[in-house]
Amino acid sequence: MAKPLGASPSFLVVLCITVLWPTLHTGGYCQKPEGKTALFIFGDSLFDVGNNNYINTTTLDQANFWPYGETYFKSPTGRFSDGRLITDFIATYAKLPLLPPFLQPGGSQHSYYDGANLASAGAGALVQTFQGSVINMETQLKHFKKVKTWLRNKIGKSKSAKILSKAVYLFSVGTNDYLSLFVTNSTVEDSPEYVQMVVGNLTAVVKEIHKIGGRKFGFLNLGDLGCLPGLRILNPSSKNGCLEKASNLAKLHNIELSNILSRMEKELKGFKYSLYDFNSSVRERMDHPSKYGLKEGKRACCGRGQYRGIFSCGGKRPVGHEFELCENPSMHVFWDSYHQTETIYQQMAAEMWNGPSNFKSLFQCL
Repeated sequence: MAKPLGASPSFLVVLCITVLWPTLHTGGYCQKPEGKTALFIFGDSLFDVGNNNYINTTTLDQANFWPYGETYFKSPTGRFSDGRLITDFIATYAKLPLLPPFLQPGGSQHSYYDGANLASAGAGALVQTFQGSVINMETQLKHFKKVKTWLRNKIGKSKSAKILSKAVYLFSVGTNDYLSLFVTNSTVEDSPEYVQMVVGNLTAVVKEIHKIGGRKFGFLNLGDLGCLPGLRILNPSSKNGCLEKASNLAKLHNIELSNILSRMEKELKGFKYSLYDFNSSVRERMDHPSKYGLKEGKRACCGRGQYRGIFSCGGKRPVGHEFELCENPSMHVFWDSYHQTETIYQQMAAEMWNGPSNFKSLFQCL
């Protein structure tokens, strides 16, 4: 998740560039499968529904305290928002239950037929990203393999293989690999080599899932990292208040991700994918909030300081116990210094499902 200025918000970010809305790449005709299609979720705090509640990490990587969850759930769940996440709305669209954290004590193993949420706030594509305080992608993949084994033991090789081949695999990862450079003592450069390493590690996990039988994948690109409230405060003197180096890294990442997914579509048998332009979606709402029923596009609802960019929401952050909280999160793009409100996630999920990225079609393709 999110480290505040130390926060590794795996949250979404917003990009200063404009990326064309991509469409679903299916490689052919799709037939509607029988029964529900399972959903397996990987990534960071954009998708973590509480896995980090159950690991030995810091409060920077957790959201299991008030005011997180204050609107919809009326109590904290571990989600980095005031309410539901994109994945919660997608599950509802797909007629699935809200998938619980994979690490939830006692397990909700019956939910494995519907999928599993393996995401961890703060996680990146690289093992070294906030190493030791998050569930990295390599470990998330290991957890998925445990689910595969559980299904096989329960219903046999053939039926479990069918579930996995029909399933949709959704990823949000990369944000923390770049944010970590700005919240540690790393030397930050707009390095294509570093970006290639990040995207390469992500696609290595995707290829491993493809070997296991996965065929349908969904991805979110990165927003304009430098325009997050938590990074804006690092460069208040720039023309638009955004941290240019962070924004440039996100731009490079999005180009590399789009290119490599296009290549994978040609190289991997049956590979289908949808790439949602998270970048343009957030940027639009930041620049034109009233167009989307909002009042505030740049300042967070919960936090303190300029743009409420100091990651203090909830009072448990080491930066101090003081924080401000807006009266109506639904009027804001940002919930805290790095993450969006439920209102934004709901709007995004609707766009993702029905819009040009056509994520809905993945649930209809065999």
